[in-house]
Amino acid sequence: MFPAWLHLLATASLLVAGACALLIALDEKRRAQDMWIMYLVWPLSALFGGLLWLWLYWRHGRGPAPGRDGQDGEPPMRIAVAKGASHCGAGCTLGDIVAEWLAFAAPGIAVAFGWGSLFGEKTFAVWVFDYLLAFAIGIVFQYFTIKPMRDLSMAGGIKAAVKADFLSITSWQVGMYGVMALLQFAWLRPAYGDIAPVNSPEFWFVMQLAMVAGFVTAYPVNWWLVSAGLKEKM
Repeated sequence: MFPAWLHLLATASLLVAGACALLIALDEKRRAQDMWIMYLVWPLSALFGGLLWLWLYWRHGRGPAPGRDGQDGEPPMRIAVAKGASHCGAGCTLGDIVAEWLAFAAPGIAVAFGWGSLFGEKTFAVWVFDYLLAFAIGIVFQYFTIKPMRDLSMAGGIKAAVKADFLSITSWQVGMYGVMALLQFAWLRPAYGDIAPVNSPEFWFVMQLAMVAGFVTAYPVNWWLVSAGLKEKM
């Protein structure tokens, strides 16, 4: 239902992002990260950020070269916040991928989250599932960052992770859902007759754009969280 140019653009964007994620994953095998969770964060972030996040990793995220002890100096605040927001985005990315495909394969999941009762549009019910799953994954990601850096107990690490992740994930999802809604319901449906389905490149291209918007809305919130000591400076 969509024009050829959009299909080609979406496919190319996904292929480039996938190549960037693969390149980062391969590079991480020889340039070790300080925290194991970052082995997931960088490739997952590249799935939506593509070349821009490849640059961010290559310039500010690579582990030390073999034979060196560590990275040189502490990154400036703007980079530390970008890395922290990307950490949040990686959790959102993984949560969205899992949630969207699960709801596609098993529509009953959308029904359980309000499709047909609270929402006439299946998309909105899946977004509830997306948010909850992304939040849960985000807490896990935060836990494995905050706990070792602060040397906390398990309970203390979980509490700190929830405090750090709630505002970060929520602010990200606000931007993501807002742009996703605009592109799906204010552009694709009026222009081409329907929204992009999950099993199409167009859907995941729209998701990439929406995730970048999520980064924009989460960035100032992450700046505050880092400044307030609720999130670690990465």
